[in-house]
Amino acid sequence: MLRRLVSRVYWAVSRWRLVSEPAPDRPTMLVGAPHTSNWDFVLMLGIAWRLGIDVRWLGKKSLFAGWRGPIMRALGGIPVDRSDPGRVVGEVVDRVHSGEVFGLVVTPDGTRGANEYWKSGFYRIARETGMPVTLGYVDRTTMTTGLGPTIELTGDVPADMDRIRAFYADKAGLRPHLRTEPRLRSEDAVDGSEVD
Repeated sequence: MLRRLVSRVYWAVSRWRLVSEPAPDRPTMLVGAPHTSNWDFVLMLGIAWRLGIDVRWLGKKSLFAGWRGPIMRALGGIPVDRSDPGRVVGEVVDRVHSGEVFGLVVTPDGTRGANEYWKSGFYRIARETGMPVTLGYVDRTTMTTGLGPTIELTGDVPADMDRIRAFYADKAGLRPHLRTEPRLRSEDAVDGSEVD
């Protein structure tokens, strides 16, 4: 209740407009892109709280050290131990099978800078858990942000990524010069059939 109230006030005073499809009614992989600024996190919380989505997000273990740990967990953070990343997939699968409804937020373009490829973890986790992918966005050119369509991945990586690219084609991010084109490294492979 408090989160919804905070989000209503935020959207009332923000220069950004929330333009969104309805929140998914089952667990989903929530892609946040283009990820070009730390402000993306604030916008993501504003979207989730306004639409009533219980979000989880993955963060490096060091973000959860000391006094920050309880705050990050309260905001939905799941610490990732980079020496054992497979544990996270198992934990997400367990949560989905237990009936928990949430959006797992990932930023596949990685750090807030122009990269050559998106990271493929979102695709692997979605396929392994059976979760659909909801396309969240930030677009400075229109000053809008929100959720786009929710799609089911088919396992045909190039075809799935073509659908994702089509949605993000006109989305600039907060800092357009840092935008990364939605492309997985495996798409440049000969057959494009495996996710790296």
